Amino acid sequence: MLLSEGQMSDYKGAALMIDAFPKAAALLGDKGYDADWFRTALADRGIAACIPSKANRNLPIPHDTVLYKSRHKIENMFGRLKDWRRIHTRYDRCAHTFMSAICIAAAVIFWL
Repeated sequence: MLLSEGQMSDYKGAALMIDAFPKAAALLGDKGYDADWFRTALADRGIAACIPSKANRNLPIPHDTVLYKSRHKIENMFGRLKDWRRIHTRYDRCAHTFMSAICIAAAVIFWL
């Protein structure tokens, strides 16, 4: 898990974590992860990219729409985390304190 600054683009944050990716068959990502270098890096690791193309891409790259529909589970997880007021409004100034609050909230959500 990586906590990055709010204005950092998705694929730049993924570039910081790409060496730590576990072995997986596919990576589900939204349009923010649509970059040729990122798709190539995933292919080099044997991970299939299930990422829809951005609207401004000249030649759209097809993706598995059936697999992509399961991405709603990821969005639901973020929605449940944002039910916690402390996380939603980011009361903590220090990154380690904010990350600790996220971990506690995730543990309680998993428990329930």
